[in-house]
Amino acid sequence: MPDRFVCDTSIILNGQILTLIEDGELGEKPEIFISNIVVAEVEYRTNVHKEIGFFGLRVLKELRTLHDKGEIILHIVGKRPSREEIKMAPGGELDALIREYAKENNAILITADRIQGDVGEFEGLEVLFAWEKKSKEELLPISLKILEYFDEETMSVHLKQNIPPYAKKGSPGSWRLQKISDAPISNKLIEDIAMEIAEVTREDQHSFIEIEKEGAVVAQMREFRIVITRPPFSKDVEITAVRPLVSLQLSDYSIDSRLQKRLHKAEGILVSGPPGAGKSTFSAALANYYLKQEKVVKTLESVRDLQVEPEITQYTKLEGNLENSADILLLVRPDFTIFDEVRTTKDFQIYSDFRLSGVGMVGVVHSSSAIDAVQRFIGRIELGMLPSIIDTIIFIEGGDISTVFVLKMTVKVPYGFRDKDLARPVVEVRNFKNDRLEFEIYNFGNDVVVNPIKEKYTSRERGIPSSRMKKDKRIDLDIDVKKQKIILRANPEYASQNIEIYANNQQIFTGSLSRNSDISLSLSNKEGKKIFKELNNGKEIYAKIK
Repeated sequence: MPDRFVCDTSIILNGQILTLIEDGELGEKPEIFISNIVVAEVEYRTNVHKEIGFFGLRVLKELRTLHDKGEIILHIVGKRPSREEIKMAPGGELDALIREYAKENNAILITADRIQGDVGEFEGLEVLFAWEKKSKEELLPISLKILEYFDEETMSVHLKQNIPPYAKKGSPGSWRLQKISDAPISNKLIEDIAMEIAEVTREDQHSFIEIEKEGAVVAQMREFRIVITRPPFSKDVEITAVRPLVSLQLSDYSIDSRLQKRLHKAEGILVSGPPGAGKSTFSAALANYYLKQEKVVKTLESVRDLQVEPEITQYTKLEGNLENSADILLLVRPDFTIFDEVRTTKDFQIYSDFRLSGVGMVGVVHSSSAIDAVQRFIGRIELGMLPSIIDTIIFIEGGDISTVFVLKMTVKVPYGFRDKDLARPVVEVRNFKNDRLEFEIYNFGNDVVVNPIKEKYTSRERGIPSSRMKKDKRIDLDIDVKKQKIILRANPEYASQNIEIYANNQQIFTGSLSRNSDISLSLSNKEGKKIFKELNNGKEIYAKIK
């Protein structure tokens, strides 16, 4: 094999040229020809703040270093193209010039571009393809710099130029921001970390670049979601790396048999909650649950970071547009689609279109309360269609299920109205645990009203003896700990009651007993941890009517 090689842009941008030299596949002291076309393309991408440009520039600098050390002979050949010619590069004219340089110098063309290589072979060139990716074990060493900032309880790492590194530690709903080191992150260190991430992400078959724009790149490196920003988008270079700390099953949540049955038949689910509450973790558990129920499950994500089983295909924006993705996804005919996350008006329309097409949907929505998740649909769809699109709302708080609402349409006189002639279609929002009416949604003139129901439930209406309504009535609890859960059981007569939980005389939290007169808490959330701690300290756990 001749020891003269011409590199095209692709082999520089993926860094494989350095691997070939290091592995000795190009022979001893090979002659490497880099055209000014390649230099100009790399420089252009760097100037528009594309992370791939910074990586390619680093590869070019390393080639110069190898030349200075006498390990290769580096030649820079050809004329520099104009900016307009670079923008027209997809037409193939610049690739054709690179092939000409290979012919002129009697050199082998090295490329990672299948079309470039195939055309080169047609033109009679000897072509070395270098597009194969190595296995993940080789490409993600333990010494990767970004991983050094993580420990067992780290949820995310936040690195910023000239600022000490910080990390979020704990669990969803119960975390703290902690300084990792007092030493500020130097400019060189943060650039080295960014380049290393870019290199591993591009070479590892289990990692990919999700979004790349001027001044920002979003990469999925295995289970890590990494965002790199730089000027002009951000004032300084910043790296945020997030990883899912836990992977849970549906049985790890506070779900009784009634709710599980509901999830099995529900087809328009919204998983809502504040940022960091654990919405995506729950949605992934729900996706895996549906898969085990022999359902065809897909995901639709702007950033594909849900931790789901390999059988579940994760889709993202097709040609930069979720509407294009939705068109393809409908042809796949999934039983359930996990939409993470529903945010823009277009997203809400896509969610609605899927539901009306008969596809089961689980939408992830940021909201501060369960009813806020519904309000984000109001004004975007007709009110009468709301229960057909959304039938169940699950509010996640502190890593566990806090509230479950169900929606249904009826015709009635809205609560608080006296005139029977004012009857109209009303969307009822009921608490799933006790079937209590929490909100009514209806049209009033040109407005849509979301009316909280303040109705007082008397003991007679509930069929509960008045003696049970006393707040100072002590309720003894049976407590079981199993499968990472702690279950508090009261006498059946207290079913569906709101109660306060005490350890000795100190109130721990308030909650609602299920129809089975129990409360199931995950040991991963703060209430479950607190109960477990007080039990181990020998304290007496009991309840009172709220």
